[in-house]
Amino acid sequence: MVRKLELRLISELMKNSRESDRRLAIRLGVSQPTVSRLRNRLEKEGYIKEYTIIPDLSKLGYRIMAITFVKLRVAVTGKAVEEARKVAIESLKTGPHEIVMLERGIGCASHGVVISYHKDYTEYRKLRKWLAQFNFLDVDRIESFLIDLNDRVRYRPFTFKALAQHVLLSEKEEKT
Repeated sequence: MVRKLELRLISELMKNSRESDRRLAIRLGVSQPTVSRLRNRLEKEGYIKEYTIIPDLSKLGYRIMAITFVKLRVAVTGKAVEEARKVAIESLKTGPHEIVMLERGIGCASHGVVISYHKDYTEYRKLRKWLAQFNFLDVDRIESFLIDLNDRVRYRPFTFKALAQHVLLSEKEEKT
């Protein structure tokens, strides 16, 4: 179980993972060695998986974000789940590299979801072709929700700042 100080540290890192341990210590009201020790432990225990940035993908040439839902005729179970996972991991080593998430789940009358970014529609079509190659999965339907990354109307672009605040609020609610 993560304690309040650890949650506060995770929250601060979600807002800005470049923040130094010294500045984090000031924000949290503890010593810098305490922050360093907590950060190391959280990394070892898997609470912190990686440090990264969230770039402006449209400035990097990506025009489309695709949320793609995959429905199978028959849900994958047992040994087939592990086989599908191995095939996906091996296939993703060589591409398509624009996939940022590939997971199974439930909802939207689907069995899995892929989140990916594409420079153009032709590149997106390559992703759909790549998904269709897994014929042993018996794919029934592939549907996507496409987001124009150059659209001027934005509601809440991808960020962890709001989730960082929610982490702290959830912890407070559990205590009451």
